[in-house]
Amino acid sequence: MQRYLALDAFRGLTIALMILVITPGSWSHVYPPLLHAEWHGWTPTDLVFPFFMFIIGVAMYFSFSKQNFQLNTVSIIKILRRSLIIFLLGLALNAFPTYESFDSLRIMSVLGRIGLAYALAAILVLLLKPTGIRILSIILLVAYWLILQSVGDGAYTLETNLVRQVDLMLLGEGHMWQGKGIPFDPEGILSTLPSLVSIFIGFEVGRLVATSSEKSQVVKYLLIWGVAAFALGYLWSIVMPINKYLWTSSYVLVTSAVALWVLALFIWFVDIQGYHASVRPLVVYGMNPLFIYVFAAVWTDCYRLVDMSLPSGGTGMLREWLFQHMSHIFTPINASLVYALIHVFIFWLVCLFLYRKNIVIKI
Repeated sequence: MQRYLALDAFRGLTIALMILVITPGSWSHVYPPLLHAEWHGWTPTDLVFPFFMFIIGVAMYFSFSKQNFQLNTVSIIKILRRSLIIFLLGLALNAFPTYESFDSLRIMSVLGRIGLAYALAAILVLLLKPTGIRILSIILLVAYWLILQSVGDGAYTLETNLVRQVDLMLLGEGHMWQGKGIPFDPEGILSTLPSLVSIFIGFEVGRLVATSSEKSQVVKYLLIWGVAAFALGYLWSIVMPINKYLWTSSYVLVTSAVALWVLALFIWFVDIQGYHASVRPLVVYGMNPLFIYVFAAVWTDCYRLVDMSLPSGGTGMLREWLFQHMSHIFTPINASLVYALIHVFIFWLVCLFLYRKNIVIKI
């Protein structure tokens, strides 16, 4: 089985982008590509989460290959244990640092979705043969489209989509995200189902990488599959808009296509052309993805616990204090970007320490 440094670099790029987009100095001053699309459509930021799901699928293939893809009591317990820990970490991050009562605690989260999707996808890929995985992927995407369409008019609006209705029924509005002004969770229960396909595609790419003898052939297949997925995704978007919040089937295909192209570029640049040193910083970032995500979330949330006297008058959080001081040097939007880049570097230093100590934190 060939080793691809490109896979580590791809994972590191995903983590670095994630840190960049979640740590602006001010959410009021952010370059549009570093924000999610308001509703329909997509931006570079909307690639981060599906890239993460994609690389989970790739890693899943290599991990399960060591066990000869055996599904047994031991493997099921390991899968469910890991899934539960990831889900509970997401719940803990939702509660930190200002937990008041369970009645207003958001249940789902990025880690919550990863935990649920990991458990379902892991068991399914061990149960099914390659053809079965591909058929199930098609069934999930088509079925999800038909299910969302079943409500008729308003199937893809914020207020009346079925994803929101299911979450209201199962979770209750007090346990849902409120970022759009009404209870709606972008990591909803129903919309977790199509996210499995993002993992399945990564899993099949892992199979391709592991079983192909020629890296140039891998690049060719990734490019071709990417073109097919991108074209089909945009064709489908005529009737099912590309929407990250609903994780629509068209969104799965378009974002997976971009993931395939980026990975193909990395394989050509790193593993074929041999430019290893240039991606070493990304490899460092990709060694402890789950740990650095949790660490970054806790670090930035801790700023909310510190009140400072702001240059503009009054008091505010430490983040506001830092941002306002940086705004004396840069324009507000650039100060916000520099603030985020500094945090990308800070967390990279943490990753570098772990990398040099050969510490890999796993669940």
